[in-house]
Amino acid sequence: MSLTESQVQAALSEISDPNTGIDFISGKSAKNIKVSGNDISLDIVLGYPANSVLSEIKSLVEEKLRALPDVGKVSINIGSRVVPHSVQRGVPLIPNVKNIIAVASGKGGVGKSTTAVNLALALAAEGAQVGILDADIYGPSQPQMLGISGRPDSTDGKSIEPMLSHGIQAMSIGFLVDTDTPMVWRGPMVVGALEQLLRDTRWKDLDYLVVDLPPGTGDIQLTLSQKVPVTGAVIVTTPQDIALLDARKGLKMFEKVGIPILGIVENMSTHICSNCGHEEHIFGAGGAEVMSKDYNVDLLGSLPLDIRIREQTDNGKPTVIAEPDSQIAHTYKKIARTIAIKLSQQALDHSSKFPNIVIQNT
Repeated sequence: MSLTESQVQAALSEISDPNTGIDFISGKSAKNIKVSGNDISLDIVLGYPANSVLSEIKSLVEEKLRALPDVGKVSINIGSRVVPHSVQRGVPLIPNVKNIIAVASGKGGVGKSTTAVNLALALAAEGAQVGILDADIYGPSQPQMLGISGRPDSTDGKSIEPMLSHGIQAMSIGFLVDTDTPMVWRGPMVVGALEQLLRDTRWKDLDYLVVDLPPGTGDIQLTLSQKVPVTGAVIVTTPQDIALLDARKGLKMFEKVGIPILGIVENMSTHICSNCGHEEHIFGAGGAEVMSKDYNVDLLGSLPLDIRIREQTDNGKPTVIAEPDSQIAHTYKKIARTIAIKLSQQALDHSSKFPNIVIQNT
């Protein structure tokens, strides 16, 4: 007796994507289901990059389908496709950029830039096309963290080409000025520079653009929330009470301007002694977890205070690149995948579906 497509769909509705908790039929990730006799072929298309777990998901689906009665050959193609998701109303989109993720902190010194670059590299490692914009005009750090030197090119004299490093595209004011030149600019000049860096860079088909914001809730953050199409924001903090106070202000700012909070990353959560292995909560414990509960947002993950993270970013090879199989890199990838999953579950951006209306004299 031959299998039917409805039997295959019923089987797929009984198992869920372990990352989203949604079954493969309800989540519409099972596509092109074909049954020929007792042979089955289908595509699994995830809405988020997931190179680290593709084989696990494929095995899950394959095992379920092989349990069907009299099943023959099972052929599964698995991959991911990232689509644009909704942003603030009335904010013009950036060409060739599907989703923008703002990485922010209320306070400086919490490791936000290090977190931003590792998350960008982790998204790329998971299979996405990724860019990073260093929005800290006064203190750009991404050129050193990515090990990039030199000036960006301009093919037309109007736009600039992004710099490339470790498989991601990057832009920073640090590429355009000398490292020892202070940016003694007032607010309007800084805001103008940020908009130019964002909109005059010829980004190439990005699934995600990670924006590394300066600390605080000033001009740049307000410009970002009002003029830049942000899909979601990530708040970086340490467990320290003072850092958490400022992180709460940053979170509330994004809430007020209608930008979804994707979650909180707790940096420097614990310190592990490189000599004896003793683990200690230098900056306190559980602060980000309490904050996440207070504001009903997710704690995306916690990262240790580890000398390797600092050394690797200082040397232009962040942890995800320097030690891709390490526990720390695994944590960055898990956080990045969680962010991508949360974005994939937001409302879609349908602006590209609407035709342009042209009025002509006839």
